Amino acid sequence: MQRALPPHWPPPSLPRQGAVRVTVLDRNPRCGKKLLATGNGRCNLDNTGIAPEQYFTADPAALRHLLAAVDAAAPLEWFAALGLYTRTDEAGRVYPYSNQAADVLALLEGHLARLGVEVRTGCTVQTLSQNRSGYTILCGGSPEGPGPRPWRADAVICAMGGNAGPQFGTDGFGTRFAAQCGGKLEPLYPCLTALQTAKPNRSLAGIRAKAAATLLDLDRHCTVAVENGEVQFTDYGLSGICIMQLSGLLAPGRGLKQPAVELDLFPALDEAALAALFAARPPRLAGDSPAEFWLGLVHPKLGRALWAAARLPEMSLHALPPQAWQALARTAKHWRFERLTPCGWKQAQTTGGGLCLNGNGRAVPVPGLPGPLLCGRDAGLRRQLRRVQPPLGFWQRPGGRAQCGKACPAPKAFKPQKETLIPQKGVRSWQTPFVLLFFIR
Repeated sequence: MQRALPPHWPPPSLPRQGAVRVTVLDRNPRCGKKLLATGNGRCNLDNTGIAPEQYFTADPAALRHLLAAVDAAAPLEWFAALGLYTRTDEAGRVYPYSNQAADVLALLEGHLARLGVEVRTGCTVQTLSQNRSGYTILCGGSPEGPGPRPWRADAVICAMGGNAGPQFGTDGFGTRFAAQCGGKLEPLYPCLTALQTAKPNRSLAGIRAKAAATLLDLDRHCTVAVENGEVQFTDYGLSGICIMQLSGLLAPGRGLKQPAVELDLFPALDEAALAALFAARPPRLAGDSPAEFWLGLVHPKLGRALWAAARLPEMSLHALPPQAWQALARTAKHWRFERLTPCGWKQAQTTGGGLCLNGNGRAVPVPGLPGPLLCGRDAGLRRQLRRVQPPLGFWQRPGGRAQCGKACPAPKAFKPQKETLIPQKGVRSWQTPFVLLFFIR
């Protein structure tokens, strides 16, 4: 669940609070399951550096128009109005001051209750269709519960997420739904995820280290990108924020045939200065073994791995030739990991690919359903790690005016999908006079 309601809800053209009935449908037993996992349980609400160049997209021009239509200050102002006090870290990531995602969820749930929003959990959306009077949604409950229920709504906001994090309840329904409606989709792939390496050192699993991570294209002999931050070693390869940022550049079609990552564990020093630091250490140490050499520098296991990668012998430090310190410094500055493979959906932060943007940046066209709002992952964008995506497209009432205030043409005739809603005896049609929100993230 990205946002319970847009920052300025309801739109100015609509009646104010009390005249609109809102229902939230969530397939999970409770709303906000994925929200609780964001930011390692701290809930990354926003980012102060939101800009088009911070997104992975094939159409930067369209994205620029979309971001320009969003008030960047509105989300935090909206949360502040709920009573949430925030803090911003050195990278511009915004968290609740308590560093507790559960606090954010509690405030959202309290706001929903205060507005009289009906929340229906355990509802899996099966089909959505449009007719002259609005939209009909067919939902299936739990296996133990009643059969499918049809809902009717005047407007629909779809915030169903992508394929990333299936353990939190997402199953890719949003993109399948858009494809069924005629939207143009790019293939989906796990994005912002950890990397598997050809020869992982399992003894390093769980160790973290500050480093500069460089993505290389060995086929073209060039540097693709550099990210600074904390690297986490795993039993399958590399993880951490900077590694996940680089994984977004391994998207299908980017042409990286032989990608590799080089870690610089001492980015503040050049290679010559680091070699001099290493050469000056043995006389200052009480011990004379390679294991004692790393005291105060890096984790002992990490030091042993660097020593082995530099192919230095296990011998007295004082007996090593000057070339040994140069080789060790070179390894510490250019520790290479090759044959990279992005991890799967379970470890991915976001979904790559998806619904294509319109070139003019003013809407996300879905021929079959011109009215609903598709936002976040459903709109085909993936933000760099732990940064909030603004709603994309425009809220639109059939035959009415868009949220931006400009006149919108009446929707074209809806082409029925293969699935059709068949009235069933004894099945109640739940009436929602205005808007239905899907939060299945």
